[in-house]
Formats: sequence, C-alpha cells, structure tokens
Amino acid sequence: QSGWLTNRGVLVQELEQRLASYFGVKNVIAVANGSLALQVCYKALGLTGKVLTTPFSFAATASTLRWEGTTPVFVDICPKTFNMCISKASELELKEASGIVPVHVFGNPCNVELIEDMSRRYNLKVVYDAAHAFGVNYKGSSVFGYGDASTVSFHATKLFHCVEGGAIFTND
Repeated sequence: QSGWLTNRGVLVQELEQRLASYFGVKNVIAVANGSLALQVCYKALGLTGKVLTTPFSFAATASTLRWEGTTPVFVDICPKTFNMCISKASELELKEASGIVPVHVFGNPCNVELIEDMSRRYNLKVVYDAAHAFGVNYKGSSVFGYGDASTVSFHATKLFHCVEGGAIFTND
C-alpha cells in the first residue's frame, strides 16, 4: 500500500524499532541476510588479522571472516553447550587477535561473562553470531545486549523469520 518495496521502507524501520524495544537494545539494523550482518560488524569494528571463533557453526561464521580478509582461529568448544570455550584459547591467540566471534549454539548462551572479561583484558571486539538465539535470555536480559554486536539471520529455517534477511543488534 505504501508503494515502497525495499531499501529502508517504513515497515523495515518499524520492525527495527519494535525489535530494539522488545529486546532492550539501542539499535537494530536490518540487512539482506545473516552473513551480511556479520560482515558489516567486522568492517564497522575494524577487525583485522586473526579473529577467534568456533569450529562448530554454519560455514558462514568462518567464511565471512575470510571474505573480509581476516584469519579465523578456531577455539575448541565446551562439550556440554557446544559453544566456543574461550578459556581454551592460548595467551598468544588472545594477544594476536583483534576480535572474538562466538556463536550461541542451539539457543545455549555462551559464557558471556568470561568472553567479556577476556575481551576487556585483551582489547578485543566481540560479535556474537546469535542466529540460533532469537528470544534467548541470560540472567533476565536478551543475549543481544552482550558484546559489541549480535547478529541474526531471518532465513526461513530460523525461529523468527521473514523468509530472508538478517539484522545487527547493538547498544553502540
């Protein structure tokens, strides 16, 4: 009815505002898909060189890092949650990295407190791949409020979908 089909139409803007309000974050930025959401974050945060991530994820988590010219460094997972176990990263890996890209696997929140502690200690940016964590809370708040940003996919296979698309959730 509005005559506006794409590119920041009023319904996209309303979706962003309503999601931000619902999840208690300052900003939601809709993008074409979940991979692009990750790539925009890497560029915006200036990730370069090595980036710590998980080997237990959809290929896009690592392939988007390569696409943006960084080197994924795989950190082992915790056997109970299947999430990246940041305490298994070596001192050298932490010192050489510019960021961390953990994944909240199957809706299991990562150890966000330890990841935030490590990110502060080593001056690392944190981008959560939260494609499986839409609506997941940790200690009474959305997991989207942790790190520098969280990304989601709105692909038809996800819990909340718009057939296609993605978004970035950030308080910055």
